Amino acid sequence: RQIYIVYPLIQESEALDYKDLMDGYESIARDFPLPDYQISIVHGKMKPQDKDYEMERFVRGETNLMVATTVIEVGVNIPNASVMIIESAERFGLSQLHQLRGRVGRGAEQSYCILMTSLKLSSEAKTRLETMTSTNDGFEIAEVDLKLRGPGDLMGTQQSGILNLKIADIVKDNDILKTARYYAIKILNEDPGLQKEDNKQISYAYAQLMKHKNIWNYIS
Repeated sequence: RQIYIVYPLIQESEALDYKDLMDGYESIARDFPLPDYQISIVHGKMKPQDKDYEMERFVRGETNLMVATTVIEVGVNIPNASVMIIESAERFGLSQLHQLRGRVGRGAEQSYCILMTSLKLSSEAKTRLETMTSTNDGFEIAEVDLKLRGPGDLMGTQQSGILNLKIADIVKDNDILKTARYYAIKILNEDPGLQKEDNKQISYAYAQLMKHKNIWNYIS
């Protein structure tokens, strides 16, 4: 079988006390020496042709271990790889961890994803890791991720943060929001101009909101 070992960093950082990829590569090379073992190394700062060469070696089974950053997160399919070790797993987001874990378990062999962390973890990091160890369900993981990060802006570019709806909680009130959306579509299909008597109040409220530059602020 083959093994992935994933690191969050490429170079050493004085500000962050994490084992970086190059240091990890050297340690692994000492524990799994030539000629008995072959090791590939892949990261985002490599030239494309060098990265492709190392990936191909791993695909062909010429190397036993691949030391990498998250460049292997998607698009890598090696059924013979049955173990992934993620160093400093607390530094990865839930979606990243889920994508990385998906690189193993593609063959018939029992596969394992091992999350290595520091001893000091924030409550959010603990929640992420507990989620990863309790479920493989991508939808469940995405929901926890949404709760932790927040959905960001509806119209802007911010991908995380609290969405300050006046009343609704986009996660807890999911069923209510779906119901409201269903009836909104139904009304618009039946009465696109909101001319019917039953829809006059909606038409009036909409007209008032349209006086403002950004009506998204008033979603409740």
